[in-house]
Amino acid sequence: MSKSEPAPSLYAPREPIFPKRVSGPFRNLKWIIMAVTLGIYYALPWIRWDRGSNLPDQAVLLDLANRRFYFFWIEIWPHEFYFVAGLLIMAGLGLFLFTSALGRVWCGYACPQTVWTDLFILVERWIEGDRNARLRLHRQKKMDFRKFRLRVTKWIAWLLIGLATGGAWVFYFADAPTLLRDLVTLNAHPVAYTTMAILTATTFFFGGFAREQICIYACPWPRIQAAMMDEDTLVVGYREWRGEPRKHSEAAKAGEPQGDCIDCMACVNVCPVGIDIRDGQQLECITCALCIDACDDIMAKIGKPRGLIDYMALSDETLERGGAAPRSVWKHILRPRTLMYTGLWSLVGVGLLFALFIRQDIEMTVAPIRNPTFVTLSDGSIRNTYDVRLRNKNGDDRQFQLSVTGDPTLRIQLEGVPEDTVPVPADTALLQRVYVVSPQESGPSTSGNTDIRFWVEDLSNGDRAYRDSTFNGKEN
Repeated sequence: MSKSEPAPSLYAPREPIFPKRVSGPFRNLKWIIMAVTLGIYYALPWIRWDRGSNLPDQAVLLDLANRRFYFFWIEIWPHEFYFVAGLLIMAGLGLFLFTSALGRVWCGYACPQTVWTDLFILVERWIEGDRNARLRLHRQKKMDFRKFRLRVTKWIAWLLIGLATGGAWVFYFADAPTLLRDLVTLNAHPVAYTTMAILTATTFFFGGFAREQICIYACPWPRIQAAMMDEDTLVVGYREWRGEPRKHSEAAKAGEPQGDCIDCMACVNVCPVGIDIRDGQQLECITCALCIDACDDIMAKIGKPRGLIDYMALSDETLERGGAAPRSVWKHILRPRTLMYTGLWSLVGVGLLFALFIRQDIEMTVAPIRNPTFVTLSDGSIRNTYDVRLRNKNGDDRQFQLSVTGDPTLRIQLEGVPEDTVPVPADTALLQRVYVVSPQESGPSTSGNTDIRFWVEDLSNGDRAYRDSTFNGKEN
């Protein structure tokens, strides 16, 4: 290279990808999944659920102010975060399971980036036309009125989608009808407007401009998916032994028998990440299977068998090259790795369900006051002090009765309450100071540390809960 020649750049500018419209079973499946997932996302905050007069009526609500998570009839308290952790573990195991069985099927069908990108491309196609029309518009250097009108119309539609996305997100954290009224009347908290602005901007940029760049460069999953896959994983692939040599290849021109691939580029033109599946497995492939629909359509038109591009496993290549039929799909899916993931996923799920059904509507925690460990009263009796937190998970106020067992001489006193019962408001945790007293010269007052048990009973239905603690007396 001469000194006058500029050094080659390490980076090339991104060439936008304009996928062509395609029809087929996989494309229809993607439409269904997109409609269902977007419908759930946008509609879920507006579903009402009657929990009584003291609790919110929103079916799904992340009430950060009161530290609650409501999901239809389920209410998760802060100390029950293990339910959320369990769901996250199940989500991870589910991702491992699907990747082990079908490759990046999550990325191709249900990933939010894929779903919103599909929606943005659909809007772009409605406004600017199919692939060829969008290519011509992109390559048109002159910004005339038509190009300006189409661009502005498309961007406005994208911004409205982004605004709806950000708006739907904030409705999960507050009562949706109330928040909507506050947003429209400009009375909502600045955090709501800030969150909506950030999500609107990121949705607009990720779905409208970044698109496949997020999947290729920003998402870590393509780089670790290989650990979840093996030779029995079903992935989208090209049957090279059937398609080669292609129609316009040098081998075909030299007289070799031509394969089924006519090099029409249909599989490339519909790919949302712009790769050629005929080049083999690639990091960029999201296993959306649109190339299968495109190739099957071409094969049907030229009278060739479908499946030149299809879901296949590497372990079947030798069989198919020899003319034998591949193994059944279920033999690839039901294998030790996938069965292990399914077992672990089911085990965590059953554990969460078991914990959900055995949890009580009343709970208590007991914290002894250690400074001082005990107090000697004027009559010589020994008193210990405890902070007892009572949780009422019911939708109405309840009367709780406290008692202590472990020694018959012990008696219990509640600070600020004349008797041993205390009212606890609905869906709240009440901190109650409790005194346990041992008479002079009897029982645990002179026997050092004594194990005791605190009991709380819901007087309306008889439900009970307990916590163990220790009573501190004088050492002999």
